[in-house]
Amino acid sequence: MSIIENDFRGVDLNLLVTLLVLLRERSVTRAAGKLHIGQPAVSGALSRLRELFDDPILVRTAQGMEPTVKALQLEADLLPALRHIHAALFDQEDFDPATSEATFTVGMADWVEIWLGPSLISRIHKLAPGVRLAIKSVDPFQGPSTLEHDGMDLGVSCFMDGGPAWMLRKHLCSMGFQSVYDAALINITEPLTVEEYVSHPHLIVSYKGAFEGNVDKALEELKLKRNVQFALARFAALPSILKQVPALATMPKAVASSISLSTGLRSTPPPLNLADVNIDMVWRATRDKDPSLRWLMSVIETCIKEVLALCSDE
Repeated sequence: MSIIENDFRGVDLNLLVTLLVLLRERSVTRAAGKLHIGQPAVSGALSRLRELFDDPILVRTAQGMEPTVKALQLEADLLPALRHIHAALFDQEDFDPATSEATFTVGMADWVEIWLGPSLISRIHKLAPGVRLAIKSVDPFQGPSTLEHDGMDLGVSCFMDGGPAWMLRKHLCSMGFQSVYDAALINITEPLTVEEYVSHPHLIVSYKGAFEGNVDKALEELKLKRNVQFALARFAALPSILKQVPALATMPKAVASSISLSTGLRSTPPPLNLADVNIDMVWRATRDKDPSLRWLMSVIETCIKEVLALCSDE
């Protein structure tokens, strides 16, 4: 057994707090009021203190209760120590983004990076010029694994439901879908009908190289099928391909809006009842109180609100 364990056995931290309040108030009654406990409890605590330190602690005189020399020495030694303990338990370390040189790694699916990345990087550049941010591609099926192996500080994507107990999650937003195409290559009358929708070739982004997705499941319920001619690994190449191929690509609304704004491609709602995609933020429970990570999380939430507001105005 260590010295600390041996010396502190049986010592109640609250007992030391009571000692300091007694020495400050020099009255059992007043100390009880400050501690919000009964007078008998404080009297009992004083008895335990006298036994623990083998000293009267407070002595009754004509002027009232007076501390002993031993008690005054205890007060001088314990007050700063307990202040440090209180700070360690309850005070949060300050984080100043304006002077910080922290480095963060945020995992995002590439389609999230397309619409969230510019706003996030711009805001961090303005608020925290010394902060470095690395955005890495993360598979939505591998969120817990990437966090576990310290591959990212934070994940922002449509991660699979569930996860280990040490992974915390916060829902950020939900969004519907839009179909993107080049009006110079495809002559479409909006609103798009389901018959016209399935009459054109389609591009799909699939992390597993599949030629089917949620759109195809919705079409199957209508006993319809589309022609998915190309399956891509990432969204980044979609705009260039759609500028050359007369095809449709259905994607979450925010990335569709971002692509349409930057490329001039058309965006229209697909004629299907598709469930919204959910964007979550995940992080390790061990960093839940990290002030720097909390700051980054708040910046991300602000950026998402701003981007979605712009999308809704279109």
